[in-house]
Amino acid sequence: MDGVMEQAEADRRESIRMIRESAAGLAPRHGDFARVRALRYAEPGFDPAIWQAMGEQGWIGLRVPEAHGGFGLGMAEACALAEELGQALAPEPLIAGALSARLLAAIGDESLLPGLLEGRSLVLTGWQEAVDSLEVPGTPDGARLFLPQAAGAETFLVPVREGGALALYALPASAQAPRLQRTQDGSNFGTLEPDLSKARRLHGDVGDAMAQALEEAALTTAASLLGLMERAFAMTLDYLRTRQQFGKPLGSFQALQHRSADLRIQITLCRASVEGAARGMDAGSSARAAVSRAKARAAEAAMLVTREAVQMHGAVGYTDEHDIGLFLRRAMVLTNAYGSASFHRARFMDASGLEAAA
Repeated sequence: MDGVMEQAEADRRESIRMIRESAAGLAPRHGDFARVRALRYAEPGFDPAIWQAMGEQGWIGLRVPEAHGGFGLGMAEACALAEELGQALAPEPLIAGALSARLLAAIGDESLLPGLLEGRSLVLTGWQEAVDSLEVPGTPDGARLFLPQAAGAETFLVPVREGGALALYALPASAQAPRLQRTQDGSNFGTLEPDLSKARRLHGDVGDAMAQALEEAALTTAASLLGLMERAFAMTLDYLRTRQQFGKPLGSFQALQHRSADLRIQITLCRASVEGAARGMDAGSSARAAVSRAKARAAEAAMLVTREAVQMHGAVGYTDEHDIGLFLRRAMVLTNAYGSASFHRARFMDASGLEAAA
């Protein structure tokens, strides 16, 4: 038994290593940000060619079972990939696309799923109707909020409450376009007011699949924030080592050393939370509390690290020309995606009590 477990752990580590290596080709963690800057404040806000390359790499279907055209890998691999993309500030909506892929695979869809998995199309799920929530009311005519990079979507999935079940409809963007709004990082959110007379009913009940997909999206968002803060912190350490003041590197000043040590502790704790939640989900245990702990910690730590990073760069850190500010802007968008820190702290308390009672 011990040998089997050791082999499984070795296989998992090798899978994660390969995922990280595959990310280096499209989203190098040490690359520049010329691509990111070129896509800001323009539609669709991401590069369709890179999106298709992500599909060819199998990233969109990483969690989709092999029987439906995916890779069937675990949350540990999904979080490792999200972390690498967070390091590179990749603007492609992989987390939102993967959520849609999970729903379509759960219902055995053969019309929209292949194009999405191959990166030939972008399918977004309009599930959110209120600020700071993971609930899916499914109001038939309720506005769907915060659809990421909605300017590039070809189809919107719309969950609708019908009786006691959550049905799923497909609404082409050509039939009803969302209202777009710019975000802090130069990308876009969409608001969709669905007209179901223009939509096609796909399935009668996706409630369980929807709940699972949202848990996975929340955790991979936490992993993306982890990667983001890791890169911002590394850039800041490099700056402190090279920038001179009073004839000494800034990193030699004790006050800045203490601040840097505090940030490293926050990043380490965040990594432990994210990886622990991923292991729990892969083991099949109830991970609701662990996901909320990871997302709350990642949201708070990312804002702390990126703000401190800008401050420790001095005046140049506040200019748009310096790349460090890109991390703060992205953190401001991601911290509230799939639940804010305060939302997840409250959910953690509720989930912890329920799991303890069980």
